[in-house]
Amino acid sequence: MPSLHPPGTTEPTTALRDADRAHVWHPFTAMQEYCREEVPIIAAAEGFHLIDTEGRRYLDGTSSLWCNVHGHRVPELDDALRSQIDRVAHSTLLGLANVPSIELARELVAQAPAGLSRVFYSDSGATAVEAALKLAYQYHRQRGDGPHERNLFVSLSGAYHGDTIGSVSLGGVELYHKTFGSLLFKTLKVPAPVTYRVPAGHTAESYLAWCDAELERVLRENHEQIAAFVIEPRVQAAAGMLVHPPGYLRRVRELTERYGILLVADEVAVGFGRTGTLFACEQEQVTPDLMCLAKGLTGGYLPLAATLATEQIYEAFLGDWSQGRTFFHGHTYTGNPLGCAVALASLRRFETHRVLENAQQNAGLLRERLQPLLALPHTGEIRQCGLMVGIELVQDRETREPFPAAWRVGHQVTLAARRRGAIIRPLRDIVVLMPPPAMPAALLDELCDIAIAAIEEVQSQVAGA
Repeated sequence: MPSLHPPGTTEPTTALRDADRAHVWHPFTAMQEYCREEVPIIAAAEGFHLIDTEGRRYLDGTSSLWCNVHGHRVPELDDALRSQIDRVAHSTLLGLANVPSIELARELVAQAPAGLSRVFYSDSGATAVEAALKLAYQYHRQRGDGPHERNLFVSLSGAYHGDTIGSVSLGGVELYHKTFGSLLFKTLKVPAPVTYRVPAGHTAESYLAWCDAELERVLRENHEQIAAFVIEPRVQAAAGMLVHPPGYLRRVRELTERYGILLVADEVAVGFGRTGTLFACEQEQVTPDLMCLAKGLTGGYLPLAATLATEQIYEAFLGDWSQGRTFFHGHTYTGNPLGCAVALASLRRFETHRVLENAQQNAGLLRERLQPLLALPHTGEIRQCGLMVGIELVQDRETREPFPAAWRVGHQVTLAARRRGAIIRPLRDIVVLMPPPAMPAALLDELCDIAIAAIEEVQSQVAGA
């Protein structure tokens, strides 16, 4: 198949690869090892496939890092962008408004959990969380019953909320966050309610009871200093697809309300159909005080984020200019018209193409198709919530001992899947599948075939090592 040259260049793949190795610093990538591999260079896409410069096609098995929703080159989304380009590509929201940002905000409020009425735009998941932290802190200083100095935030063990300093301060992924420890502000951690590995002396049941007791103790003992509790509802994604038991989010909401603590729902990874509902909060009828959106907000087309707030929080920022109650925070491309226009088209497509219904049906297909992996000797656990799946591979199934990090078992599965025509990306040795919510069942079936074959291949290799 002939090479596909990006528009404006006739460079062959080898020249592009040389330039990539010479100049591009890839995120979350071990560059020395990356430069020894011949990774695909994506030049085009069609539907749910990515196409490289050599014309090879790959199923997009992780939704282009958890953000693609409807596939690539979607006519309605493409048309929304083209139409908006003919009007205006960007104008600031600092003291001005633009039509798409107004229309999108109105639609987000209509579809969000009841009570969230204000939309503050930014451009990524981390900036949405960062805005939420600052809003929560300033809110307590300005709320109606007098100033309160609350400078503590609570998150779960293993948390990941982005890579800005504020969001990293909430984090608990040692591999990502340890280096920056001296730069971070103090936060409180409560144990994540997950039971694949529990401390010595605990059963799964006793550990969950202890997690609940610790949750209440930390909030009770520190509530006068805590500004907000930040949580990914239902699933801690980058922590390893850790699925919380039913009712945990509702319990957090009850306790935060009891102790006057704001609840921030980080729906960056779990929103827009990933868990089977538009927002994961819906599954436990929870309205947070602040909700962070990004990734799937534009269907995977453009960087855009939003932090939704209640009217109570918004009103704490109102007052005469001389009172200094303004939220002095923002970004150059806040409320970008192109991003807002395509996001609005994406939200409408959820309805016109019954995307949530498709996601719910595909979740059942995923669960059924992946069950045979549990019979393999190095499959420790399959964690799933909707279309979010983490398949943990371990060296010893009985003791749950992980593989040596140097073996890069998860990465080997990635390479084996790529040879078979699918792009997936692990979290260490947790193989992640997160197909787009609108992916047809036949393609999901094919993705499962590839993932299973790749995992079987690598497990057979490590068994003989």
